Amino acid sequence: MGGGALDWHTEPGAPATVQAPELADAAEARAWLADHHGELRAGLHRYGAVYLRGLPVHSVEDFALVRDELIPRATPYREKATPRSDFGGGVFSSTDLPAGQAIRPHNENSYTLTFPGLLLFGCLTAPEEGGATPVADCREVLRTLPAELVERMRASGWILTRNYSESLSVAWQSAFGTELPDQVERYCAENHISCTWGADGRLRTSQVRPGIIRHPHTGEDVWFNHLAFWSQFSLDGEIRDVLLDELGPDGLPFNTGLGDGIPLTAADLETVNTAYENATVRRAWQPGDLLLVDNILTAHARDPFRGERRIVVAMGEPISVYDCAPTVAPSATAATAVSRG
Repeated sequence: MGGGALDWHTEPGAPATVQAPELADAAEARAWLADHHGELRAGLHRYGAVYLRGLPVHSVEDFALVRDELIPRATPYREKATPRSDFGGGVFSSTDLPAGQAIRPHNENSYTLTFPGLLLFGCLTAPEEGGATPVADCREVLRTLPAELVERMRASGWILTRNYSESLSVAWQSAFGTELPDQVERYCAENHISCTWGADGRLRTSQVRPGIIRHPHTGEDVWFNHLAFWSQFSLDGEIRDVLLDELGPDGLPFNTGLGDGIPLTAADLETVNTAYENATVRRAWQPGDLLLVDNILTAHARDPFRGERRIVVAMGEPISVYDCAPTVAPSATAATAVSRG
């Protein structure tokens, strides 16, 4: 089953890709992946993401079977922020956001204290057009950002503010998986999140997190956050203007900033987005393809698409931010710089 070394393909603009041999079914695919586990992990640390092409993965059940080889330890989906379908067994839709909406690069759950170290995407149905899952090397992003912006992030981290709403974002009941406000408050207290309730029962939270961390296995520093993803400047201009008129700057569903309190400008966010764009590679999905992503080394995104698209995802290998040499201590309010060993 194992054969020789993996058949690696590297080319400009595309993620490192392994072409699978002809395999009979998902069980045989899992055995083949097990035979090459060490080489795949070494490639993942080198490239940040590995595209596996040509596997017999045709259903959620097939995907879960190979997932158990690649990611044996699951990570819960905490502090939910976008709609997903739950197919059971730790398998979700990649996102249920509208097909025409591009999703900017981000590291999954960068705002939680424990986040998945690995992500696995699988293609069950490829869209007619578009719909790739681009990946960006966060080591390269960090290297190419302006020194001043990087130092501000190192010193103060980034802050995420959320206003929960069933119509504009995600209801707090869905985000925290409970109908009880006191359970939300307990979770927030335990996870360094400030939370306040409005007179209408709406919830507002904020949290400061490190935006630069160190990979616990490779020892490399990376740009790791949702700063651009949830910035007000990432909204469509017309939509942003309407929301600001109706809700005010403090009422936006999401917003971000640096922990030093100095407002970011649209130009700052364009600089970050350009760094991501320059570090991004992509490959068009084909049925049976898998994409294994190191969630610390690599940010992922989604291109707009046309036609039916069924991309499933699983998250695992939980990692604590405290094991990643954060430059800023997670906090509910003000950022606190820490000494890195």
